[in-house]
Amino acid sequence: MNLIERLGLAALHSFDPERAHDLSIFALERGLVPMPKAIRTSSRLRVSIAGLDLPNPVGLAAGFDKNARVVPSLMRAGFGFIEVGAATPRPQPGNPKPRLFRLTEDQAIINRFGFNNEGAEAIAERLARRPSGYPKGIPVGLNIGANKDSQDKSADFSQVVRVAGEAADFLTVNVSSPNTEKLRDLQGPDALAALLDGVITTRDGLASRPPVFVKIAPDLDDAGLADIASVAVSASVDGIIATNTTLSRDGLSSPRASETGGLSGTPIMQRSTRILAKLSQLIDGRLPIIGVGGISSTEDAWQKIRAGASAVQIYSALIYKGFSFADQIVQELDQRLEREKVSLAELTGSGREEWL
Repeated sequence: MNLIERLGLAALHSFDPERAHDLSIFALERGLVPMPKAIRTSSRLRVSIAGLDLPNPVGLAAGFDKNARVVPSLMRAGFGFIEVGAATPRPQPGNPKPRLFRLTEDQAIINRFGFNNEGAEAIAERLARRPSGYPKGIPVGLNIGANKDSQDKSADFSQVVRVAGEAADFLTVNVSSPNTEKLRDLQGPDALAALLDGVITTRDGLASRPPVFVKIAPDLDDAGLADIASVAVSASVDGIIATNTTLSRDGLSSPRASETGGLSGTPIMQRSTRILAKLSQLIDGRLPIIGVGGISSTEDAWQKIRAGASAVQIYSALIYKGFSFADQIVQELDQRLEREKVSLAELTGSGREEWL
């Protein structure tokens, strides 16, 4: 992190967290955030997941750019892939403010946004208006969800695919956010099977047929995780993202720890990676897994891959470490792969047993 970025982060942290987030989007829109000169890649870093060719395996998780306002800037930040959203069929304001909290003592975040977004149509239009000079080879995915007041949340997912699916390089079915009432109920085997059937049928009607991933919670018990693994394989989804935020508050020291919402950041690394490893064992190579949750160092990313991830995503750490953190992880990961003379494919799952 250089001096300019350090000062910028300090300034942002003097604001309310949601205001700081809005200011960071504003700065990215106007090109005020320093970016790497080129996307870092190498033969060691390149990986293909569900037909997506990634220049490197470090992506941006959904939630930062909810409305796809700064995709061109984010694609120059060093990430190998980007995920925006979540998008719902209709615009909605989300939950009342305040709804975003920094837990600085724990290097963590609690949010209870509730899928605040401008709706699938507006987001699809932005994704489709990719300007000239847009970086090539950086897939952009869309996280999809359901409106809070929907009477048929399952149908909402298919509707977002219908409206916005053509504009995205991949789609992530988000049934694991803790901030929309009854959404996690859709992780049950029968409900999830019906939902995924609708999503994939709708996706198959699109000319581009983008791959479909499903994002799961870190709070599943072994039986629930086994059900999801079975349904995902049977439904022919293209991969799983593990995991979303947690409702657990284990080991926190911040006075903000009692806030309701989903916890992300450093404290969920162990919980999230253990779920990832168990899922990897259940799936046994039949589907790729993207690991997310608690990555705050290159070592964390390395451990996610060893636990079974083919690629990883980051978000909360950027709030504390800045956007240069993405390029830092990519560079250090490449150096370590070279030093240890191992490929990403060989590394994936090689330490899974240690997490079980």
